[in-house]
Amino acid sequence: MPSIPTITAFEASPDEGRGLARDMRVRWALEEAGQPYDVQLVSFAEMKQPAHLARHPFGQIPTYQEGELVLFETGAIVLHIAQRHPGLLPDEPNARARAIAWLFAALNTVEPPIVELEQMEYAEGDRPWHAARVPLMEGRVRTRLKALSRRLGGAEWLDGAFSAGDLMIVMVLRRLEDTSLVDEHPNLAAYVARGKARPAYRRAFDAQLAVFMDREAG
Repeated sequence: MPSIPTITAFEASPDEGRGLARDMRVRWALEEAGQPYDVQLVSFAEMKQPAHLARHPFGQIPTYQEGELVLFETGAIVLHIAQRHPGLLPDEPNARARAIAWLFAALNTVEPPIVELEQMEYAEGDRPWHAARVPLMEGRVRTRLKALSRRLGGAEWLDGAFSAGDLMIVMVLRRLEDTSLVDEHPNLAAYVARGKARPAYRRAFDAQLAVFMDREAG
């Protein structure tokens, strides 16, 4: 009988229950696949200790452990779940390959300029060149969003039925919720809203939020 996987998550997430920490992506994938899972909460100190570094060499979250298999990197974990269980990848080979391509595009093409824009305020907000760099970085994000909006058009999902690619794109776009950049493209804003309305998303979000609420109550 297969073992129930265990994922790691922040004991005290910097996102304060907003569902932006990367374990949310794995939780959502598992919920879409209808797979039970356990969660091991780790502190920032524990993330740098040998036990966790054996799971994740860079001392981050999430990790995924199922029997003897231990994985790190969110994209690899979500892809593993999608390949092992129905619901996140099409059966037709070409459609399946395209869904995987969108998963990689989310992480390698769409997310990097978003993360750089997001981190600018923390990394160089007090530097004299910061104000001049913001429009440049926003422009890079807009370029990606324009292309994504054009490709999505009036479709519900990026390539037919909802897939792991949509899951990852939605989660990447959620990183822009403190800006108006996604709202500049109504079809993208509606696309994110559709993702967030999925029952599996809601279950994953509520589970992550509960960690924050329990900590606050304690």
